[in-house]
Amino acid sequence: MTLENAEQLIAALSDDEVEEVIYDWDLWARKEQLPPNGDWTTWLLMGGRGSGKTRAGAEWVRSLATAKNAVSPIALVGQTINQARAIMVEGESGILNIAPKKKRPKFDRQRNILIWPNGVEAHLMSGSEAERFRGPQFAAAWCDEIGKWPNAEKAWDMLQFALRLGNKPRQLATTTPRPTKLIKRLLNDKNTIVTKMKTAQNQANLAPSFLTQIVERYKGSILGRQELDGELIEDLPDALWSRGQIEAIKTNENFPLERIIIAVDPPATAHKKSDGCGIIVAANFGEKAIILADKTIKPAKPLIWAKIVADAYNMFNADAVIAEVNQGGEMVEQMIRQIDWKIPVINVRATRAKWVRAEPVAALYFRGLVYHRFGLDELEDEMCSFTPNGISNGHSPDRVDALVWALSELLLNKINPMVRSV
Repeated sequence: MTLENAEQLIAALSDDEVEEVIYDWDLWARKEQLPPNGDWTTWLLMGGRGSGKTRAGAEWVRSLATAKNAVSPIALVGQTINQARAIMVEGESGILNIAPKKKRPKFDRQRNILIWPNGVEAHLMSGSEAERFRGPQFAAAWCDEIGKWPNAEKAWDMLQFALRLGNKPRQLATTTPRPTKLIKRLLNDKNTIVTKMKTAQNQANLAPSFLTQIVERYKGSILGRQELDGELIEDLPDALWSRGQIEAIKTNENFPLERIIIAVDPPATAHKKSDGCGIIVAANFGEKAIILADKTIKPAKPLIWAKIVADAYNMFNADAVIAEVNQGGEMVEQMIRQIDWKIPVINVRATRAKWVRAEPVAALYFRGLVYHRFGLDELEDEMCSFTPNGISNGHSPDRVDALVWALSELLLNKINPMVRSV
């Protein structure tokens, strides 16, 4: 449809019809803002700041309240009553501002109740007062920012006892993701459907200054990944590295690099379920080192990862490739030399468990001897989930293995033999 045709179509509509189009949420919503299909009890909508979570929640409540088989009463649960009122009800994307004026509910501020023209009621509740859920009963609930509720599990449990009306009581939880017990519990609940949204997906509705000043400033950081990308970021208590520790060593500063290494942890096999090929680029400057890039590929056939290694070697003007030979023996070096015979390859052999090998390298971080370039999210995720059993997020830590070889070569080894054991 051309712009001229669209304008003609709009001009032919009555004022009421234009209003219906403007407030038709199914027409304007992004797919992730609409209720998911399926037999679910909880819709967990995790998103970044300004990603459209509040609008999605308010529209879901409006759809329940105005449907032919309307649902009532509905609980509107914020961290506090004041926040429920300011954000969920009266906010720019709140319930009072997303529907035609003639179809909006009336807000009884004395009782904190919304009442639609058809008699449907929505009651404001506080997620900070779990005992207040004793007594009331609801057919649906919208819970906002559950990651901020102070005693979230107790409040959530008490709300479940109150959701006992209608044929299928359901609840929507909108939140910026945080690694709380409640959120992790919901993620593992078979009756929960999860939707994720990023701030960038809603950029058409955000101020340009927010995008340039806030999004650009925090993009790629741990805070940005949580608050803008809607990722659930957490530390494991027995991991060798922590998020805060890594966040503090990120830098774009140019150091006088001395020796640049491409470290390779090759997979034993090359099928779809194989481990990845860990490929890390690192360099030292004096007694310190910096991780420059992560070129890991998974899964990959030998000639493919060998080509990536050779390309990284030339791109960074590296001094050598260091490769673990436990799995492939001489094959590793042969693959690399098949791509570029001039590349010097240092063979290393693992003689100790992954965790034991990684501990001295983790100590280098604690001593402030290692820095990271920005953009190494997948490597850092693997580091912060690397546990004593040598597993990271249920998988082989390919990136961490290559990292350990790189930093062992650059900072821990005092000599430079052609075959090493660690």
